[in-house]
Amino acid sequence: MEKTIKKIARLLAKEPWQIDHALSLMKEGATIPFIARYRKEKTGNLADFELLELEKLWKQLIQLDERKAAVLKSLEEQQVLTDKLKEQIRLAETIHEVEDIYLPYKPKRKTRASIAKSKGLEPLAKIIYFEKVTSVERAASQFISKKNEVETINDALQGARDIIAEWISENIKARNTIRRLFETEATIVSKVAKGKEEEGEKYKAWFEWSEAAGRAPSHRILAMFRGEKEGFLKLKISPDKEWAIEKLKRFIIKGYGDATEQKEMALKDSVQRLLFPSIETEYRSELKQKADE
Repeated sequence: MEKTIKKIARLLAKEPWQIDHALSLMKEGATIPFIARYRKEKTGNLADFELLELEKLWKQLIQLDERKAAVLKSLEEQQVLTDKLKEQIRLAETIHEVEDIYLPYKPKRKTRASIAKSKGLEPLAKIIYFEKVTSVERAASQFISKKNEVETINDALQGARDIIAEWISENIKARNTIRRLFETEATIVSKVAKGKEEEGEKYKAWFEWSEAAGRAPSHRILAMFRGEKEGFLKLKISPDKEWAIEKLKRFIIKGYGDATEQKEMALKDSVQRLLFPSIETEYRSELKQKADE
């Protein structure tokens, strides 16, 4: 608790005792207007807007600590918890950071990558990913196996690309790059759902609408989300996909040749099938939360 109080004090540029006293009053059931008006001497004159921000940060930090504890427990049960992982989780300042660290170890449903790994194609994926092969087809031919249901070179290469795509989607730098693109360059596009033109008349203003998601007014974001939830609108929120791919290529693609070509195909698949849907879901939640405030 002391650590949380000090962190909130640092973030709000207040004294720890002010945060401690304000939180104590909140825990006793006092409302923010009451504390701001009648308990100024206890909080060092914290204003209502400061108390609101304090309460918000307190809840976020409690959630963060709870998630860290759950992730550490899961990693320990899987017997993969190392001192390095423990330190990375300890230093993480947001739930997004914790989830990105946990992602490679998070129990998954069956995926294209897990199926490819079960067919013994992970070594081929590593050869391609690290671009340490002159002839991709020759390397892939060594993994053809009727027993593993890898019947052609193309089957082997597709499986390797599926594995690489998942690796890229779990790469923290890649996720943060796409996350920043969503935060700074995403566009929200709203279209009328097929056959809902008359029934969804009240959402007509958003039947053909697009704007920068990060600058859209709260009331408009909430209206579009409502229209989508009621089945009248179809929303898509994303930055430019080709630009995202180019930004990732700068630090993921190292050279030229057959391996690089396969790796680029995997990168494009990762952006399209894994990274964009994942970060869009995350960003939608953030937009909704900010709009609700």
